[in-house]
Amino acid sequence: MTVQDPELARRNRRTATIAGGVVAGMLGLAFASVPLYAIFCAVTGYNGTPMIGGTAPGATDKSITVRFNANTHPNLPWRFAAGQGSENLPLGQEGMAFYTAQNLAQGPVTGIATYNVTPEVAGRYFHKVACFCFDEQTLTGGQQVEMPIAYWVDPKIADDPNTRDIRTITINYTFFRTLADAERAGAVANAGEHVGRRTELIRPGASHTATP
Repeated sequence: MTVQDPELARRNRRTATIAGGVVAGMLGLAFASVPLYAIFCAVTGYNGTPMIGGTAPGATDKSITVRFNANTHPNLPWRFAAGQGSENLPLGQEGMAFYTAQNLAQGPVTGIATYNVTPEVAGRYFHKVACFCFDEQTLTGGQQVEMPIAYWVDPKIADDPNTRDIRTITINYTFFRTLADAERAGAVANAGEHVGRRTELIRPGASHTATP
């Protein structure tokens, strides 16, 4: 019978433990990558992601035009549109806008929205105070609802050499049937998350039923 060197056995156990930890860590990062990336974008404004919440500092004598864009993924049988045209908003003042969504199917259908702003460089100055993004919205057959958003644009946008010439910001919402559809379309990588007036991780199975 071969007797294993105790020191070699100890090294083998340590190697196995380290390898197991690396695998577990990689799995954890795989599951967390979407919410962590979304939080990173929401905190930094990266890739056109609006910043999270905050209190509007108050109106200044400078303003910017905000446009509202609405898109619907082909897998979702909804009609989704902005409820108003563009708005000329003083920098630092909180604004409010509405989107409308209607379920064109006969039975209940659930959708989930992603968003970003263009030009992307303006994302760090566009603050979302309240919105319906990354909450599942369930509409009954034929139901139509209004979905509000509250936002403000940081006056510092006028001081940044990279953004001071921007006169128009467009906020883009896209509704998908599932978060998986959004991921396949690459929308999650361009989106932040801010739900209601709180910051949340994207939680599988989280739901919210829209009300008229």
